[in-house]
Amino acid sequence: MATDSTLYAPVAHPHHHHGWWWKTLLSGLALWIVTIIVTATTQNTNLVPTLILLGSFLVPFCVVLFVIERVTGSISTLQLVLAFFVGGILGVLGASILEARLQQSFGVYGLVGLIEEFVKGVLLVIVGWRVTPKTAKQGALLGATIGAGFAAFESAGYAFNAAITSQGIDLTSLLETEVVRAILAPVGHVLWTAILGAVIFGCAHLSDRFRWSWWIVIAYLGGSLLHAAWDSASEIAAFTAVATNGGAMQFLTFYIFGLALTSAAGILTLWLVLRHFGRTEALLQPAT
Repeated sequence: MATDSTLYAPVAHPHHHHGWWWKTLLSGLALWIVTIIVTATTQNTNLVPTLILLGSFLVPFCVVLFVIERVTGSISTLQLVLAFFVGGILGVLGASILEARLQQSFGVYGLVGLIEEFVKGVLLVIVGWRVTPKTAKQGALLGATIGAGFAAFESAGYAFNAAITSQGIDLTSLLETEVVRAILAPVGHVLWTAILGAVIFGCAHLSDRFRWSWWIVIAYLGGSLLHAAWDSASEIAAFTAVATNGGAMQFLTFYIFGLALTSAAGILTLWLVLRHFGRTEALLQPAT
């Protein structure tokens, strides 16, 4: 007869590799291009929301599909989809409330990084509370999902602001904003929250409960610093271009270099974190 512990034990959910992420990416890209052509041809502004949603959510949602095919343990596909949408909405709402009184300055990027990473970190703990076993890879995947949701809703806001001008709908500006943010989406919020999630879950050491560690604080501060460096890359590039008597081309070069350097630092950090906790978890695995 089953005991209470087995009756209420978390059930592992099966996830299969079908390549849905890249199939969705290609299909969505084709639909996005068709929508652009129809919108530009008919000048039908009713299609603008479709462009905004499709362009802003395509890449982040493909990140979720990528995660779904690689996640293991007790977290289900439905939980991941909810983490994307609910986590994304609550993330941007919480960040907006906390950032409402911030004054525009160079130092504000640091505060924005701290606030947004804190909000996403809280959501990560709430969503991942019942996930077992808690491994660094699980945390990175769940963090990437919440970061993708945050990025999608934030990108939709930027696209909307780019589209609305005093002369009417600026379709070119809207598309430029969507293309840039779609390209950068996998190495922005997705990466920062994946790092924090990997450390939070990794410190649990395969247990069912989270455990406190100063490494979590270090990961939070490190992710916030990378976030701030990412957000301030354009200002730093502009300052460097002016200081070196450079023009627009120099500014673009410095800006791309800054984003690339920050992305490389984030990817390297995530790799090192997963490598470290992967070794620790391998030693803690029960012998078979």
